[in-house]
Amino acid sequence: MSITPVPRGAHLTRRLIQLYVGLALYGASSALLVRAGLGLEPWGVLHQGLAERTGLSIGVVSIIVGAAVLLLWIPIRQRPGLGTVSNVFAIGIAMDGTLALVPEVHGLAAQIAVMVAGVVVNGVATGLYIAARFGPGPRDGLMTGLHLRTGRSIRLVRTLIEVAVVVTGFVLGGSLGAGTVLYALAIGPLAQFFLRFFAIGGKPAAATAAGSDDEAAVAPESDGVDAAVTARTPGQAILPQ
Repeated sequence: MSITPVPRGAHLTRRLIQLYVGLALYGASSALLVRAGLGLEPWGVLHQGLAERTGLSIGVVSIIVGAAVLLLWIPIRQRPGLGTVSNVFAIGIAMDGTLALVPEVHGLAAQIAVMVAGVVVNGVATGLYIAARFGPGPRDGLMTGLHLRTGRSIRLVRTLIEVAVVVTGFVLGGSLGAGTVLYALAIGPLAQFFLRFFAIGGKPAAATAAGSDDEAAVAPESDGVDAAVTARTPGQAILPQ
């Protein structure tokens, strides 16, 4: 497994800012879902379950799981980019930092407001991070790598991975609920909107959302060094998890 070189160009500074702001917001959004207490996104369920069992913070667990998933890229011959490696560390750090600053939420109305805010911020973060075009997150690279190696559809691969993740996380003590359902229904449209909104240089990063049978791949741009997430149809988004 080799590291994809960091690209150079007129938009590099903006792209770097988008990358790290997006990753920080992603970690913050996950923390908001934890504080809402109404259910987490699929990988968050696993992270929370492992945190309950190990006594580690959920952010540290996220880093460990991300690093472990990245190791699985080796046999499927995926190439990480700067965004991939940064994803492993930045989201977990931002998540623990936000949890340290944001107090517990009490009352159903407040919980619902924080839950909705978490999902929306996650959509913004997804658009920022993917549109920066520095490579997919470890978990999405695993999905696309298995898709390419097995020939199975993105829908099937993603569904199998996320069902396994959610079930394992729930058995370990992770939180399922309305937040999980809202995330599943809303994150695709939100990500698609913000991917277009934050597109740089007229090159929106297209990707695959859960629930689509269209095939996608992580493909290099014409300069040979910038990994962009591309797809055969618009209206889809690979999430940076």
